[in-house]
Amino acid sequence: MKSERSGRTEDAAGRPDGGGSTDPATEAFVAHRNLLFTVAYEMLGSAADAEDVLQETWLRWAGVDLDTVRDRRAYLVRITTRQALSRLRTLGRRKESYVGPWLPEPLLTAPDVAEDVELADSVSMAMLLVLETLAPTERAVFVLREVFDVEYDEIAEAVDKSPAAVRQIAHRARAHVAARRPRGAVSPTETRDALDAFQRATETGDLQSLLDILAPDVVFFGDGGGVKQAVLRPVVGADKVGRLLATGLGRIAAMGSLRPAQVNGYPALILRLDGAIDTVLAVRIDDGLITGFYAVRNPEKLSHMQQETALHR
Repeated sequence: MKSERSGRTEDAAGRPDGGGSTDPATEAFVAHRNLLFTVAYEMLGSAADAEDVLQETWLRWAGVDLDTVRDRRAYLVRITTRQALSRLRTLGRRKESYVGPWLPEPLLTAPDVAEDVELADSVSMAMLLVLETLAPTERAVFVLREVFDVEYDEIAEAVDKSPAAVRQIAHRARAHVAARRPRGAVSPTETRDALDAFQRATETGDLQSLLDILAPDVVFFGDGGGVKQAVLRPVVGADKVGRLLATGLGRIAAMGSLRPAQVNGYPALILRLDGAIDTVLAVRIDDGLITGFYAVRNPEKLSHMQQETALHR
């Protein structure tokens, strides 16, 4: 498995359940907690829901007779996957009535995540949106196999399918994602340069430097969840996105402050108004140009990050 590396997120990096207990069940859970959190987050696109899944996983794990468990990591991944699948189907019903575009919940990530290109790509806003287009079981199989390199037999037990069926699902999901994923690996430097241009535009009013790096087919997504003002449909095209940004830049310069942060494996900007997080802005880069803006404003999706940033001050 690729992936005890996979939990290097600010969220998953520390609060072990059970304190300093040396109980074997607690030790096993804490040892793999980072992995379990990242599996759940990549399946659900929500840190809050991933934490709930971990709580459910712990409750079930605490009642298991460890003498019957051959591979504790595999067993924990199986519980987490099943709980995440159940929650994913519930989330799907919620999204059907969601107001405006739905974006993943932004996640603060540790700086070394960006050094792991595969991990950074797998938790990026762009990739999580691609994963949203998969059916629940396809998403679980893709995440476990392609991101964490779990063996087919283990995945089969986690999703209640035969290994042969899992191989077919993996092949189908891989082709689906390949047709929709970002065109190439993005370097953190490219992303940071694009966001620096955005920040300079807000500070100087020089919108042209930002417009120069917009792709002709750039798309702006805004997620307010019907609670905060945001675009109700994606805005497409450099001219339209440019006009939208020109309006927003004046508001930011007059009322708020932009600060860089590491979000979902890449540099991003956090807009604060009166000290509270108002918007998290991530971007997607292809061939050196910005092809996507992702502005999350829904307060429910920002509350987890608000708590995390408060802890790290």
